[in-house]
Amino acid sequence: MAAPTAELRIVRATPQDVDRLVPLFGAYREFYRRPADPEGSRRFLAERLGRGESVVYIAEERGTTLGFTQLYPTFASLSMKPWWVLYDLYVVPAARRRGVGSLLLDRAKQLARETGADGLSLETARDNPAQKLYEAHGWKRDEAFLHYELYL
Repeated sequence: MAAPTAELRIVRATPQDVDRLVPLFGAYREFYRRPADPEGSRRFLAERLGRGESVVYIAEERGTTLGFTQLYPTFASLSMKPWWVLYDLYVVPAARRRGVGSLLLDRAKQLARETGADGLSLETARDNPAQKLYEAHGWKRDEAFLHYELYL
């Protein structure tokens, strides 16, 4: 993996960043076999950021958006503390293996510490090669709890 350049930085997104997030959000959705849906993506991101319902960090280098992560706040009843769900993480293919994902994960962990959270969680596809990145950053696969979903 190549080291990140000095020009690579992580910034917190604002509602004004929605348009530059839409193409990456669409590519992220396509990775999970969903349509990109630019208008729906724009609306969804604008609502989350505008209402303060999520925190999005953008990786950028010399004006180019290379990746993003989106986190949602929640609470952990057992520890009675805040908790963060890292729901989205995407790096453009040309920027992979350059430390972009690592910087985004580090910033997510920093957010959790800044907010007094007990931890973070994420889910990913079984075939997602980013699992190695998560594990390299200390994330552990949950062996104690089962995950259930109910789609409506």
